[in-house]
Amino acid sequence: MDLFFDRQGTPISLERWAALMGRQDRHVGLTDLGALGRVSTVWLGLNHAWGDGPPLIFETMIFGGPMDQYQERYSTEEQAAIGHGFAVQALMYYRPEAKRPPLIQNGRKPRK
Repeated sequence: MDLFFDRQGTPISLERWAALMGRQDRHVGLTDLGALGRVSTVWLGLNHAWGDGPPLIFETMIFGGPMDQYQERYSTEEQAAIGHGFAVQALMYYRPEAKRPPLIQNGRKPRK
């Protein structure tokens, strides 16, 4: 199993990954919604799938507000950009009483 990937999803060495981490802007999206929180989507380059399925090398997280620590991971930059938009919309229209399905499942079972 490959562990490190460039932004296009190509396996790379640890050395190449470290070099890219230091040189590239890792953000796919960054949206600050004030008191609602901040949505950050970044290229991780480190496979967080840990086994089956495609590598998960991008991540969206929400910091602060009612959805603090919400997280989703993606295989491609396109999925990550779409997921960022979904997370921004979910946060803008957040209702604590509503049951929310996962935004993008990447072919995996939804989290409970």
